[in-house]
Amino acid sequence: MTIVASVDDEERSNAVVREAATLADRFDEPLHVLSVYEESEHDHLLNEKIDIDQKPTDEDRKEIARTVAERASEGISREHEVIGRTGNPAEEILEYVTEVDSRYLVLGGRKRSPVGKALFGSVTQSVLLDADRPVVAVMDSN
Repeated sequence: MTIVASVDDEERSNAVVREAATLADRFDEPLHVLSVYEESEHDHLLNEKIDIDQKPTDEDRKEIARTVAERASEGISREHEVIGRTGNPAEEILEYVTEVDSRYLVLGGRKRSPVGKALFGSVTQSVLLDADRPVVAVMDSN
């Protein structure tokens, strides 16, 4: 089994990885840090990596996702694997945790109003509703 930390390019992602590392240590399980690139979500990272006029390839998108996971893992001394995927974040996260038969999935969440959730949706909410294994949500402190 594996502990999977699902991260994005938000400040809370390092806290997500730290919590996942704690679980991985506690259960003596491998730690995987997963980021899923959803087109247009990380435009500023694309600008750093490739010419703005180029359409990114699938491998470019995966590399951007890996970069996000690496940044979220900065300062984590525990051995871990960094994974970058592309596509619909909720679907890719759920697919990955099934592939590796994860013991726990750790992801970030933020406080939002009920109207905000209804209007904008939420990867965290989708994963929580559809996950078939324990999910730990690390909430924003704001």
